[in-house]
Amino acid sequence: MLHWSIFSGIYTSFFYFLLSLKVHTLLRVKELTFLRIIVMKTSNYLSILALAFSVSAYAQDKEQPATNPRNTNPEAIVATVNGVEIKKGQLDQAFEQNLMFVSDKIVTKEKVLNDIINREIGIKKAKEAKLQDDPIVKSKMEDVLYHAQISKDLEKKLQGIQVSDKEAQDYYAKNKEYRTAHILFRVRVAPDKAEVEEAMKKSLEVYKQLQSKPQQWPELANKYSQSSTAPAAGDLGYLPAIKYAPEYFRAINGKANGYISPPTRTQFGYHIIKVLGVKEWKEVDPALYKKIVYDQKRDKILEEYFADARKGAKITVNKEWLK
Repeated sequence: MLHWSIFSGIYTSFFYFLLSLKVHTLLRVKELTFLRIIVMKTSNYLSILALAFSVSAYAQDKEQPATNPRNTNPEAIVATVNGVEIKKGQLDQAFEQNLMFVSDKIVTKEKVLNDIINREIGIKKAKEAKLQDDPIVKSKMEDVLYHAQISKDLEKKLQGIQVSDKEAQDYYAKNKEYRTAHILFRVRVAPDKAEVEEAMKKSLEVYKQLQSKPQQWPELANKYSQSSTAPAAGDLGYLPAIKYAPEYFRAINGKANGYISPPTRTQFGYHIIKVLGVKEWKEVDPALYKKIVYDQKRDKILEEYFADARKGAKITVNKEWLK
């Protein structure tokens, strides 16, 4: 089972972290980027959830050393801070979780206890400053509740996700790792018609030159590409399919070495793409592709969860503001 004290720890650590900033700085949204630690997108949050599961499993499965029977009571009070009790069970759990992280510092129970004491002091100061009443802080706390509810509802389903070697290999057969180079003609996020037409015109001119003289690729890439890879002849190296824009990957999928695509439009602009290599299954890391398939299964569970949750919600959308 998931240790729900992890979520209470998020709350308390949340206030403690706030104290590291001056109050006037705190209220500036751009200075709150550190809060992303606890309000990540659901996919990143689930990575923390997976770690919590592994911590739980580790704590249950590892061989326990011999201990003094007097020190095994989880309700024993180890310390008090301004009247707040810190119990042995809380200390033991925090200690074991700290052991899971690689560090050049030695982890001792005394150090972990001091961290908990410092946190309690920080919480008190944050509450005295009424930071919990700040609208930005409230919003972040609501995000924590949101993720905690997802965890509560989906814990068993997420724990039950399994990916076989065959599933990973079947996925890879359709989504291989390609090494590509590109010549990019950029367009802005919201370009006008003239800008798009000019980028397309230039890309077609360069593409025609490459059709007759493909050996000029390095020269033309360095001269025309508006990508940071231009000095390297546009070489992007090997990348998994999920790292490419969908339109980009469709333009190269199934193509052989040396293939040069006609101009392909993505959100970044027009690309002329050259295939430089493709890896076979035996050349890639199977664990990476198991993770990709796992993420797809997880995302499907989340989509179904929210589709069902939306059935009981009243939602209105003004599509004019989406254009």
